[in-house]
Amino acid sequence: MYGNDGFRELAPPDCLRLLARVSVGRVVYTRGALPAVLPVGFGVDRDGAVLLRTSATSELVVAIDGVVVAFEADEIDVADHSGWSVVVTGRATVVRDATERERPARTGPASGAPRPREVLVRIEPELVTGCQLVGGKGALGVERPT
Repeated sequence: MYGNDGFRELAPPDCLRLLARVSVGRVVYTRGALPAVLPVGFGVDRDGAVLLRTSATSELVVAIDGVVVAFEADEIDVADHSGWSVVVTGRATVVRDATERERPARTGPASGAPRPREVLVRIEPELVTGCQLVGGKGALGVERPT
């Protein structure tokens, strides 16, 4: 980010706090050697991991289990020219331990369409980055044209 581009970098704790405010994001992974992006419902665990629920037989689970992925979520106010975007990069794993699965099952992301064979996927936060656009003004306080 440049000094006058209107964005400011966010610290990882601020990024995780913002992530907890929204419930839909995007998983970025590789499908057939090409980048793929899939919108998903999610939650943030108390340790900062991103939690997803999906079908145990989904293409997503097969593609991301044990693989490094990116996860992005944002909140944008187009009228106000403000908002934020956060990216969590880390290894995605299917949670197989029953005890570990139960705890987030009570507090983690709700499934939009419950499936009989649902699994919980954790994305461990190895790199957390984010930026915020503040009210349509550049860092130097200059109004952006409308």
